[in-house]
This record gives sequence, structure tokens and C-alpha cells, in this order.
Amino acid sequence: MYRKIVLGMLGLAVLFAVSGCGRDRTLLQTDQPVVIKTKGKISYDYRIKPNDRVAITVYKYPELTPTSMSEKGILVDSQGYVSLPLIHRVHLAGLTQTQAAKMLERRYGKYLKDPSLNLEVMNKRAYILGEVKKPGPVPLDREKTTVFEAIAMGEGLTDDAVRDNILVLSHDSRGNLELRRIDLSNYHNIALSNITIKPDDVIYVPPSSWKEFRINSQNFTSVFKTISDIAQPFVTLHYLFDD
Repeated sequence: MYRKIVLGMLGLAVLFAVSGCGRDRTLLQTDQPVVIKTKGKISYDYRIKPNDRVAITVYKYPELTPTSMSEKGILVDSQGYVSLPLIHRVHLAGLTQTQAAKMLERRYGKYLKDPSLNLEVMNKRAYILGEVKKPGPVPLDREKTTVFEAIAMGEGLTDDAVRDNILVLSHDSRGNLELRRIDLSNYHNIALSNITIKPDDVIYVPPSSWKEFRINSQNFTSVFKTISDIAQPFVTLHYLFDD
């Protein structure tokens, strides 16, 4: 996942470097998403992975979901399995929350009458980096979290943040990397900043020095320094937060 993010950011930086040769070009002056095609398809729906924690509640049978299990969740082991009362070891990795819930209902249905359950991944998160007061993972424990809400969870922007060029890196429904530019420089734009972020999205708030950044054919040193600056937060993220 993080390797794809780094490669996508590097590719995007090179794209701007090449397209800027021969004339000045301000970084990202479009509100339309920049799409970076990737190999393979990445599902839009979050899929359970090893080391996730899942909360499982079997509604009619509370004895199967003690309080400790529902509050702390059940760890998905390194091979993608969970151990549950009655049905024992079950493989959940690779399934969406809905698929996993239906599969567990079928398994419990062999022993119980009309089991109905809820399953939720407890540690879904996006990441916010750059000029925010508290960079790092942002828990996505609500059905929908907007970019503005994620920034608020990062305790807001620093004084050095570029407010009109916030970058959001995510995947579109076809699995391509997608980069969006968001302008939060005035109240009207803040009110419209309702883009929903998905698990593993990355929000990057550049420092103010980027605002005057220009790429031209005489400035290759700055180009490659910028590529390094863009990639470094995602490389660091891989080592700090990789499960």
C-alpha cells in the first residue's frame, strides 16, 4: 500500500517537472482530480487485513460476545484468522465488513437459530501529514469523515500551512491513485469541503514555502528536492505506522 503511495507521489512530481519545462507553472492549480493509473484493481470497500481489530456482536446471544470482546475487539492474527466462541478459528482477511458478517452468520447458523450479528473494523484510519498540529493516523470510526473533520482531529493547521493547496491522496473506484487539491482559504470553501475520506487515504498539508514554488527548465535541483520532500512523509509513514 505505502509503496504504491510513494511511487504515485514520485510519478506525480516528475509529471509536473516535465510539464513545467520552458515556462513557469504553479504547482497544482486545478480543482479537478489528477488520476495516476496503477496496475491491478483496488477495492473501494475496506477489506479486513492481518492485525486489524474487529468488534463482533451476536445480538440474540450476548454470551458469545463478552464486554471485553466488544470493547477491545478481536485481533486478526498474522495469517488473517480470528478465534471465536463456538465456531473457533475463522479466516476474515480479504473480506469486506459486510462479507465477513454474512459469513459468520452462516457459520453460527449451523449451531444457533437465526443468528444476527454486527461486525466492524475498529482501527480503520487515514493519515494526515505536514503542517498540522498533530500529524499521524486519524481514526475513521464514523460512517463518513470529511477532510475538514480529519484536519480538526489533527488539531488544526499550523501558522505555516498552505490553506489553499491541501492535497488528498486516495484511490478511485477503479483502483487508480487520485490526487485532489482542496482550498480552505475562505469560509465558503470550508463549507464546501465535504469530500469524504476513506481508510488509508493520506492528507498532506504543505508548508507555506510551497506557495511560491515554480518549476522551469533551469531549476532541476529544486525539482528533485521537491520530489524528495513529497515522498519523505510517506516513507516515514510506512516505518511508523505500518502494521
